[in-house]
Amino acid sequence: MRIEQIWSELENDLTGTTGFLFRRYSGVVQPDLFVALKMPEKIRCIAASVSNSIHIDLLPFSNLRDIQAEVVSDPQNDNRNILLFKLLNNIHSDVFSILCEDLMLNIGTPADQKELVKNLLNRFFKWKSLFDKINTPGLTHEEQHGLFAELYLLRKMLHARISNTTNIIRAWVGPDKQIKDFQTGNIAIEVKCTTGNNHQRVHINGERQLDPSNLARLFLYHLSAEARQNGGESLISLINTIETILEGDSMTLTQFKSKLMEAGYFDHHASLYEQTGYITRNEFYYSVSGNFPRIEERDLRPGVGDVKYSIITSQCSEFLLTEVEVFNELTF
Repeated sequence: MRIEQIWSELENDLTGTTGFLFRRYSGVVQPDLFVALKMPEKIRCIAASVSNSIHIDLLPFSNLRDIQAEVVSDPQNDNRNILLFKLLNNIHSDVFSILCEDLMLNIGTPADQKELVKNLLNRFFKWKSLFDKINTPGLTHEEQHGLFAELYLLRKMLHARISNTTNIIRAWVGPDKQIKDFQTGNIAIEVKCTTGNNHQRVHINGERQLDPSNLARLFLYHLSAEARQNGGESLISLINTIETILEGDSMTLTQFKSKLMEAGYFDHHASLYEQTGYITRNEFYYSVSGNFPRIEERDLRPGVGDVKYSIITSQCSEFLLTEVEVFNELTF
């Protein structure tokens, strides 16, 4: 990654012994964003130069262990401050690099400095939750199954070349905690995976998960698989194949890795997932429309929420579609 290269160059820069070293990531991204290094500790940072008239509230980010947000005076300009995001624990430098690279590539062009600060703090708030997950014991079995199914469908989309790789990765919104797992325009796909003995029952979490309101089309993708120790395709293997597909597009690959972390997958947890593989039994695509069995938000009485229910897929055969039919409907 380019950002790793810049940090390495700054670490080898012997011209400054104290303070901060700054380097622009590139001439085509936001001109007031920099890759930075705090000397002599060699603390890796990204930095934004903003007017000191802009109030920056860092109280929500106090008491962090691995990363830190800080505002310091700009040594080159009395009228500006530097907003810094610093990595305090080098053990997580790979995670920090991916997050910063993704930020640099996707920050866009904010309308003004206030919007820039808002966007940066929103992104850092998301990073805060990610670093909280780093020290967890990894994905639960249910989370592993769900992520495998989403990535399995994602790989199918990439192989089918229904759009360019960037648009396909962007359409995967499950890690962003969106209600549907894939969304492009006004078309969405909800993904479900079953690995137990009863592959005819799909569990739905919430009254909005299969609610097609404000959508032109909503599809349900059901992957029926068998989890097997030391057999089938592992979650790690699936991720590796997707990364191989994306390796020619560094920006999209970085975005994919960032989304994996948002989904709770970190490389240092990989050993937890090595021995569990999945053997695909069946795949089904359904059109969630008409009398498809579901509960919608409008069906609930006032005060009722957090609805969970099951769908018996054997009762949904009239709504079955082929993969080609579904992919032909997707617009990017």
